[in-house]
Amino acid sequence: MTDVFDRNCRLCPRLAQFLEHVAEKNPGYHCKPVPPFGDALARLLIVGLAPGMHGANRTGRPFTGDHAGILLYRMLHDFGFSDRPESLAAEDGLRLLNCRITNAVKCLPPDNKPVGAEISRCNRFLANELRGMNYHSVVLALGGIAHKAVIRALRLRQTDYPFSHGTIHRLDARLQLLDSYHCSRYNTNTGRLTAEMFREIFTKARDLVTA
Repeated sequence: MTDVFDRNCRLCPRLAQFLEHVAEKNPGYHCKPVPPFGDALARLLIVGLAPGMHGANRTGRPFTGDHAGILLYRMLHDFGFSDRPESLAAEDGLRLLNCRITNAVKCLPPDNKPVGAEISRCNRFLANELRGMNYHSVVLALGGIAHKAVIRALRLRQTDYPFSHGTIHRLDARLQLLDSYHCSRYNTNTGRLTAEMFREIFTKARDLVTA
């Protein structure tokens, strides 16, 4: 795939400066744009929001090293998309099977909140990633921002595809979009997203991929 990631990207001055600041305090952290992870020809693409401070920003792998990834990787393993139930580090040998994970924003944002301009600048990478996907593929958007980033990347109208947990949207002849609440610590601790709800999402994802 072409131009789906740039490890030296500095298009967003606020994010670039913040990463430098974090790297000074945490010299062992990745502190760079985090690349997509998984099968380049996958029919399931999971889109998150952005790297977490002590998760992907530390390890260099999406959803790895923080609370948000615990439930995600367990479900990936349970449904046959991963060969292990835990993602511990970028060098742990874990393989994703017919699945890839990426983020709407590739760099760690302050307070886990990218601004609109940062989401827009990073959108071209997601657009190219979506453009390279095979027919009959499924995009699983974790949260409203990821959902909107996918719609924007395909140049579709947001009002035609409202975010709703568990909803399946036909985007074009190649892609379907499945919405889910994000598997963040806040959502799982408050019960907004339970393990059973997430299991139902992955049941839908598996059924769509194998249809």
